Amino acid sequence: MSRRRVVVTGLGLVSPVGIGVEPSWSALVAGRSGIGPITLFDASTFPTRIAGEVKGFDPTQFMDRKEARRNDRFIQFALAAADMAVKDSGLDMAKEEPERVGCIVGAGIGGLGTIEEEHRTFLAKGVRKIGPFFIPSLIINLAPGQISLRYGMKGPNYSPVSACATGNHSIGDAMMIIERGMADVMVTGGCEATITSLGVGGFCAARALSERNDAPEKASRPFDKGRDGFVAGEGAGILVVEEYEHARRRGARIYAELAGYGASADAYHVTSPSEGGEGGARAVRMALRDAGVNPEQVGYVNTHGTSTPAGDVAECQGIKAVFGDHAKKGLMVSSTKSMVGHLLGAAGGAEGVITVLAIARGVLPPTINVDDQDPQCDLDVIPNTAREVRVDVAISNSFGFGGTNAVVLFKRV
Repeated sequence: MSRRRVVVTGLGLVSPVGIGVEPSWSALVAGRSGIGPITLFDASTFPTRIAGEVKGFDPTQFMDRKEARRNDRFIQFALAAADMAVKDSGLDMAKEEPERVGCIVGAGIGGLGTIEEEHRTFLAKGVRKIGPFFIPSLIINLAPGQISLRYGMKGPNYSPVSACATGNHSIGDAMMIIERGMADVMVTGGCEATITSLGVGGFCAARALSERNDAPEKASRPFDKGRDGFVAGEGAGILVVEEYEHARRRGARIYAELAGYGASADAYHVTSPSEGGEGGARAVRMALRDAGVNPEQVGYVNTHGTSTPAGDVAECQGIKAVFGDHAKKGLMVSSTKSMVGHLLGAAGGAEGVITVLAIARGVLPPTINVDDQDPQCDLDVIPNTAREVRVDVAISNSFGFGGTNAVVLFKRV
């Protein structure tokens, strides 16, 4: 049986630089930062007091007040981005077989804000005051669960959980399900909302975050000598992916083909990347093989690029190992985390949306804050200014704590 092709027909994005695909894309292309002082809780005593918050988000624009109250912020983001993506795709569930439409959306941590809030209530008022929606509000698979309930999607429905690789694992799994014929359409991506006292406090304790509190918009600086850790972000990125002939039959607009997927483990360290980025490099090679693409055909890499001292170097080393001379002669890479921060479990979903748009619109978003590029990160990182250039093949890297790596490859149809 020939392999079924998978294409992207819908996009949705909730990010620190905009609510919606167009506001977010415009900001990214303009090189605008969404990093600022934390407002979601009192961070005045924290070593890090900055983050990439989603500003002005009103869940009642996407759901009624009762539904908003019953769902943690990460699920609200997922529902909002799914609403955008489904509308963008033109998918009409009344014309689809519900069993042939599924949803795979993950998060890295889940409803941490709900856990903190309900724990405070429990300590102050006792067990009888814990809310009845406490558990459904916090568990990660309720993001795709709530999306399926809204649209009546009865196909495969679950959540990968792989830290910062979650979004890409979700997209890759959705691709494989369509390829195998288990579904025709999948809603997929990632979501996260962990800018809370425990979330930020935990990353502070791990000494993972930038402490550039006096200049938030300059704090996330991948590939720059002055980088001092990542900046936490939040949001959701959702894609509608479907079998190519199914998309053509219903006259859907096709953004790009989802053609390759790679996944690997470092088996090296809980938080540090393997030496030379070899684990991530293996996932990239797997995605290239899966797509039947030669390294020289890739024009753009949306890197994991978190702005950590070790991580950025390892990723660049891995890219050079995979792409050889092409890494220095034609390949362009950038980190959009320089503008939105690290969306953790939502990163792969958001960066998948961005990578697809880079192909569809012929514009590559920049890496901002590259003032003194690290010589160990000696690639074309599209410093500070977006670039208008056609690329036919692009990949998106996501690597997570635990040494988990996931890479997806998109190409022009």
